[in-house]
Amino acid sequence: MEEEVKVEEKETKKEKKNKEKELIDALNLKVKELEDKNLRISAEMINSLRRKDEDTARVMKYANESLIDDILNVVDNFDRALKLNSDSEDVVNYQKGMQMIYDNLISILNKYEVIEIDALDKPFDPTYHQAVMTEKVDGKESNIVIEVLRKGYMYKDKVIRPAMVKVSE
Repeated sequence: MEEEVKVEEKETKKEKKNKEKELIDALNLKVKELEDKNLRISAEMINSLRRKDEDTARVMKYANESLIDDILNVVDNFDRALKLNSDSEDVVNYQKGMQMIYDNLISILNKYEVIEIDALDKPFDPTYHQAVMTEKVDGKESNIVIEVLRKGYMYKDKVIRPAMVKVSE
């Protein structure tokens, strides 16, 4: 009887060890799953922060675009006023003052990376130009800008206003 009890105790100890080993294995598996899940969440968080930073940088890069667009309308008005021809000395003096203001505005725009799109005598490119008229011109190739009706501008690397142009047929 004592031997049976000892055998049973050995079996019970073996079963206990097996159960403990199974429990340890299950816990190790759970730890690995949680570590993997933690790693994935960390990677997702890092990617989310990177995307947020990129979006913020993109918004900041073009934050002044609407202000610049409004200033360009003022520049257009100065440009039109400066093109007026007059023999009056008063008008000529006013134009000199307006020219100084115009040059100052253009200088400020250039400082903030706003540049005029060079269009005259260039091949028509719908990325930079908006064709509003066409005209047959002798001696000019087809699809060449022959007149700039309204200047176009780029802000940094983005076209904020295409040039309105007349194109040769």
